[in-house]
Amino acid sequence: MGGESAERLRLDPDAAGSAAAEILYRSLRLRLAAVLPADAVIEHVGATAVQGCLTKGDLDISVQVSRDSFAAADEALSVLCERNLGSVRTDTFSAFQRHDLRPSVGIQLVVRGAPLDVFVHFRDRLRANPELVERYNALKRSHEGVGMDAYRAVKSAFIASVLNAPDGVAGAG
Repeated sequence: MGGESAERLRLDPDAAGSAAAEILYRSLRLRLAAVLPADAVIEHVGATAVQGCLTKGDLDISVQVSRDSFAAADEALSVLCERNLGSVRTDTFSAFQRHDLRPSVGIQLVVRGAPLDVFVHFRDRLRANPELVERYNALKRSHEGVGMDAYRAVKSAFIASVLNAPDGVAGAG
């Protein structure tokens, strides 16, 4: 509680948020592809990429690259975006943000196959299983108005349980 940020989970009540995110993603994808290494795979991830998933209304983008391309991709993104200083940064993962765009944007740069290369896998598990989407939505509803640190901890546990389940069906709680 002592280090909890004042930021609270606020869900976007407007379903049009996902449509706006997809339109912005298509535009940004082209701009990112022009400056990133040739092996970069740019994917729309996060709740706005999953039909029926509750969202805060922001756009999340995953950029997967080879280990050899990571430094060049990190540099290219640092010119276009602000570093997300509230996120972990390693030699295989960097996070960036753009709060000047609507919706706001988070970009996760990750080395393919690295421990934090989970964004596309989690999105795909949600897309394949509407029951998981409902459980994820219930988790979000139960944490609306709660501090983001507490929400992120519960969300991380849910994501880990989904990714660690052989069939992607785990994640109760």
